Amino acid sequence: MTNNSPIILVDGSSYLYRAFFACPPLTNANGEPTGATYGVINMLKSLLNKYKPSHIAVVFDAKGGSFRHQLYSEYKATREAMPTDLVKQIDPIHTIIKAMGLPLLCVEGVEADDVIGTLAMQAVKAGKDVLISTGDKDMAQLVNQHVTLINTMNNVILKPENVIEKFGVPPALIIDYLALMGDKSDNIPGVPGIGEKTAAAILSHFSGIKDLYARIDEVSQLPIRGAKSLKEKLLTHHADAELSYQLATIKTDLDLHLSIDEINIQPADNAMLNTLFEYNGFKRWLIELAHDKFIHLTTNESTLKAERSENNVSNHNDTTHCLLSLTRIENGYQTILTESELDRWLAQLSSADILAFDTETTSLDHYSAQLVGISFCAEPGKAAYIPVGHDYIDAPDQLAIDLVISKIKPLLENEKILKIGQNLKYDCSVMANYGIDVKAIAFDTMLESYVIDSNGRHDMDTMAMKYLNHKTITYNDLTKSGKKQLPISQIDIETTTQYAAEDADVTLQLHQTLWPKLKHQPQLAEIFTAIEMPLVPILAKMERNGVLIDSNLLKSYSNELALKLTQLEQDMFVLAGEEFNPNSPKQLQKILFENLKLPILKKTPKGDPSTSEEVLTELALDFALPQLILTYRGLAKLKNTYTDKLPLMVSEKDHRIHTNYNQTGTVTGRLSSTDPNLQNIPVRNEEGRRIRQAFIAPKGYKIVSADYSQIELRIMAHLSKDQGLLDAFNKNKDIHRVTAAETLGIAEDQVTTEQRRSAKAVNFGLIYGMSAFGLAKQLGIPRQEAQSYIDRYFKRYPGIAIYMEETRQQATEEGYVKTVSGRRLYLPSIKSSRAMERKAAERAAINAPMQGTAADIIKTAMINIAEFIKQQAKDDIRLLMQVHDELIFEVKEEKVAQLKPQIQHIMENCYPLSIPLHVDIGVGDNWDQAH
Repeated sequence: MTNNSPIILVDGSSYLYRAFFACPPLTNANGEPTGATYGVINMLKSLLNKYKPSHIAVVFDAKGGSFRHQLYSEYKATREAMPTDLVKQIDPIHTIIKAMGLPLLCVEGVEADDVIGTLAMQAVKAGKDVLISTGDKDMAQLVNQHVTLINTMNNVILKPENVIEKFGVPPALIIDYLALMGDKSDNIPGVPGIGEKTAAAILSHFSGIKDLYARIDEVSQLPIRGAKSLKEKLLTHHADAELSYQLATIKTDLDLHLSIDEINIQPADNAMLNTLFEYNGFKRWLIELAHDKFIHLTTNESTLKAERSENNVSNHNDTTHCLLSLTRIENGYQTILTESELDRWLAQLSSADILAFDTETTSLDHYSAQLVGISFCAEPGKAAYIPVGHDYIDAPDQLAIDLVISKIKPLLENEKILKIGQNLKYDCSVMANYGIDVKAIAFDTMLESYVIDSNGRHDMDTMAMKYLNHKTITYNDLTKSGKKQLPISQIDIETTTQYAAEDADVTLQLHQTLWPKLKHQPQLAEIFTAIEMPLVPILAKMERNGVLIDSNLLKSYSNELALKLTQLEQDMFVLAGEEFNPNSPKQLQKILFENLKLPILKKTPKGDPSTSEEVLTELALDFALPQLILTYRGLAKLKNTYTDKLPLMVSEKDHRIHTNYNQTGTVTGRLSSTDPNLQNIPVRNEEGRRIRQAFIAPKGYKIVSADYSQIELRIMAHLSKDQGLLDAFNKNKDIHRVTAAETLGIAEDQVTTEQRRSAKAVNFGLIYGMSAFGLAKQLGIPRQEAQSYIDRYFKRYPGIAIYMEETRQQATEEGYVKTVSGRRLYLPSIKSSRAMERKAAERAAINAPMQGTAADIIKTAMINIAEFIKQQAKDDIRLLMQVHDELIFEVKEEKVAQLKPQIQHIMENCYPLSIPLHVDIGVGDNWDQAH
């Protein structure tokens, strides 16, 4: 044997089912299923790359029954037939394994377990260690000091001590354990009424079932629950236990006509693999194959070269088994540990037109993150990782970070070399921490995926599987150690190289796959190149600007809220007649519906009375306690989310808060933010305004807030072309007053405050698909009156009704709606057979074009504003935040009068609609004053 790796025996039959149910239902260009094929080969590939064996066998069950069926006709009789889509993939899986050069065994009359057991015992007798890859618990009986099990799906290892820990019995008693408890999956009967715990407890007192039945009278005295009835069960089912013992025993003495030395790896048929991968659509593996990195094995290279030259591929084509071959593949990922290696790589990268890069850091917080390493890729399948911050024991010497920064700075700031990344904003911000201003930020694969279809996930792992049929090494794969998660700086550099370089490589390949899809749809390509990508450095700059926070004000307000919450609790307890936890649904169910007998408006899927916010809101119209509960929850949320946490988020570097803006967080194109979430701070109540007062201007500056007024209604006017709405906006009238007057048939100057409020509820409610029932609840009027109001509204504004109906039809026919810019907003549930889902999708179809267009407008405004800011003197004006339809600035006091109208002009003229955009703009010492 050519190395010290263990002999690996793979339970191929176990792999089949695990891969089929774990992997997505992939298909090739012909519509044939390939998910299980991908899963099985990927698990084998991972196993080979990790252990680099010289000897391996992949063992499958042969067609037909085994000797166990002759012993017991009901053996495995309860198993469902193999799914048709899995049956179709067995031959392709075998073919690829053969082309890989792996010995593949199928032995008639026995099962894969028996073949593996026999080979394992052969190896042990020869003094070799064995690793069995399986998910089958029966195999635990084979474990000893030289035989280990590995579950490839979760990398759980079973050595003798682990078997005891998992099953409660040592490997030598696994057969007895199975004989007692049976095995439902194989329809092994066992002794009815004895489960895992009882079987383990019995065997802790006996050396096996033979000893158990020899001392059967002692069973009644065992300190086991139900011991007195155990004896009778065991005696009644003695024959079943004996039969189960035979069925569960793995044979280890088959005559295979094959020695352990013959299962050595042979050269692969790369031409065949290329054909097979191309047919199945395994693009990632085609690239790996082309770059000699499909599998990396440490074998005797000279032997393999000789074998290749002689084309010496062993094939045993008898009915018992077939042995095949595998070649040694070079790995295309390189670790850079010396200055000369770095210089060589940078020379190559500097001549590239486009490159992908990715950072590994100490934190997800872009503003405080420190570099652990950086990876580059300019050619698919070939990438390098430069470690600078791995600090585990025995970590090799790494290049000094100052040296690396000085050398990569010219590359990343080169405007002629286009940069690709996955969530590039984060990587650019990390580079900014080291004084690097990344230029030519051209493609973000996350945004390419998002613009193509905003639904679903846009992380690299998901996209790699979706677009490249490739399962990446995940961050958890890399850093999870048992129940702990280690920092990446503690992971060995060789392993991290495979992860980090793969990230850069996959990013490049994703771009090469996604960009052609975008280019074929000019409107989407325009949204990507003119809106989403230009926004990346702007958001990065905003995040780094941060916003100044008055922590003392927040702490003081937090104390006030604590007192209010305590008083609210006491008031609630008085109304309820007892103390309870207002955040506990079970306790609320008891208080509201059992004690107070309030009406049950809705039930949970389990049939319990619902205490959702929607239910409480409706109950609050008539009952005091639900209203107090809602008030309590709202204040508690403000306290926990903002007044308590915001001071803890203030950066020690500049005493500011630095949020994170997410361009792919909503399906409509709107931005979202986290840590903190700025979009959820209430604006219409005193409590929310108090929090906004803590967002302050530094000395010598003012906060300027510029907010688009009624933007979605204006977009509705543009999209619906309703003449009534267009006239009102073009004449700069109060749209809600106009709506009230037109709908009620009265003069505008006769509209009361209450009538205007009702009209406002209708105007905004219809955008969000509000029904007559919803309007009635909001206005506190009868449903018929609300329906009458809506009918009059549509009669006065017929263009809106037509637009809404046409939009529903378009969404149903095409599966998506579009913004004014052409951004597509897909609606997966628009044809759902479930009425509730379909209706929700129809409501979204009406609203999405308006929300999406509003997003396009404010993003365009931000891009134009950013250009304007570049023309001003340094630090005269900074863009700090974007919240819904509002931009918040920090402006020097003496510049406010000059810059304020210019900001307003840019925002009102950045996007062409058939009616004018209007921006309300305010100034103050804090956000609340400015808004």
